[in-house]
This record gives sequence, structure tokens and C-alpha cells, in this order.
Amino acid sequence: MFKRVLICTDFSDSLQRFANFVPDLAKGGMTHLVFFHNVPLMTSREIPCVDEERVSKARERLAIAKSNVPEGTTVEIEVASGRASDNIVRAVKEHQPDIIFSGMPTRSVLNERLFGSTTMALAEKAKTPLLILRPQLISTYRESELAQRCQNMFDYFLLPYDGSENADSLVKEIKTRIQADPDCALATCLLSWVIDGGGRIPSGDLAKNAQTKLKKVAAQLEGLGSQIETEVRVGDPLEEILKSGEMHDISAIAVRPGKNKGLLKLTVPSFTNAMLRASWHPIVHFPHSDK
Repeated sequence: MFKRVLICTDFSDSLQRFANFVPDLAKGGMTHLVFFHNVPLMTSREIPCVDEERVSKARERLAIAKSNVPEGTTVEIEVASGRASDNIVRAVKEHQPDIIFSGMPTRSVLNERLFGSTTMALAEKAKTPLLILRPQLISTYRESELAQRCQNMFDYFLLPYDGSENADSLVKEIKTRIQADPDCALATCLLSWVIDGGGRIPSGDLAKNAQTKLKKVAAQLEGLGSQIETEVRVGDPLEEILKSGEMHDISAIAVRPGKNKGLLKLTVPSFTNAMLRASWHPIVHFPHSDK
């Protein structure tokens, strides 16, 4: 599903650790890996210029990625200078990755307004799926744990589903990607429909209707080589999806923002926004097809 990968790291997000696990990433189905780091311009006599020393040191830190490359796997290292989000967008156009790895610590909406977020800005601009990882977790994995994570990065997806056009487009996206890759690593896909109780217990008809719809949607994915599971839950959608992630052995939660709601439209409530900020599970963020 994701063979060409752009791994973006600022060295504070711990994603540079992946440079030590190229063979494990290859076992996870990734065949073309680009490790990207951005160095801000420095100002010398008020004239912006490239910090050659920091660029050189960054290349040295990532060089280990090329020390043990399995046959059939390609590794590239790119260190750019300037504005991070702009250079990542340029790197995406150049390398044409299937997915971008990016780190994002848990933070509040206020912190994002004050300090910004490269990952959130990238999600707004990029037309490529993002794998959003928590630096706090990546930094604490032991080597054996991170190796297993690399090998099973995309083998079990949790898809929040609510019967909407947006949810159907996400299912269609997953189906298309599975069909395009006979060796797809996605072994299991869980469709989870949360009925918002709003403080009350919904009628049994709502749950039955949801389960009936889920079976029809699951049928669209069956026979493609992945195990398809469904569930109906009742409660707050965000809380219940996070609980579901804890109960099942998932590798990531797949989300897609609404067609008319930009990821940073903070005045509009967004399930995707909340999930990006709250989930400790990796998030695969698929941009809307209209982007």
C-alpha cells in the first residue's frame, strides 16, 4: 500500500531513529525510503544564508540509513535549508512518496495558534497521505520494539465510519490502494461505527441499521486479501474510537477530513482535528480527494 516513503525528522521528534531500521522497514513493504531533514537559514549581517555546518552534521546523523540496505530497497538522504513546510512540499513533488512520516507531539489548539505546527501545516498543503507519530512513543521504544513497529506499520487499520459521504470515500480509498498492491501489508481492517448517545441510550434500531450498513460496506472490501471486521459502539465518537484502538491490536487509525472543512478551521468542530491531537496511536491522514 505504501512503498515509497518520505521520513521527515527535525531530530527532536525521534523519527531519525528509523534510519537504524531500514531492513525492518523493508520487511514492512517499504522499498524506497527518503530521509529528510530541514535546517533553518541563518542570518549573517541580516542576509539569510545556508548553515553549511548544520547541514553537514545532519547528513552525518542520517548516513547510517545507507549502511545496511537490503536488496531491492533504495535509500536517499536529503537535507534542505529554509522553511520546513515549503521544503517538504517540494520534496514530495520531487520524490513522489506514497506516504509521509511526520512527528506531532500532543498539544492544545492554543499552542498550535501560538507556535504553529509543521505537521498540521503539511496536512493542509500536501496531497499525499501522512503517517503521524507521537515523538514521546518513538523515543521510548526499545530497539526490538521499534523493529517490530517498522515491520508492522500498516498491517491493521481502524477506520472510524459513520455512513457519511466522507467515510465512504475513505473506504473507497483503502479499497483502491489494496487493489493496486497485490502484496499489500494490510492484513486486517476494522470498521467502527460509533452512535453518538448525546447523554441518552439510542434506540436499538439505530444500532441495527448501523450494523446492516457496515456489513454492506465490509462486503466491498472482502475478497481483497485483508480480513474485514466491524463493530458498533455507543457514546462519544472520539472517546469510543480511542477505546476501540486500545481493545484491538491495531497499528494505526485511518482518518480523512471533511470536504469543506480545512484541517485548521479551528472555529468548526472537527473529529479529525480532535483525533490528531488526542490519539496516541499512529494516525494515517488521507487528504480529501478534492484537494
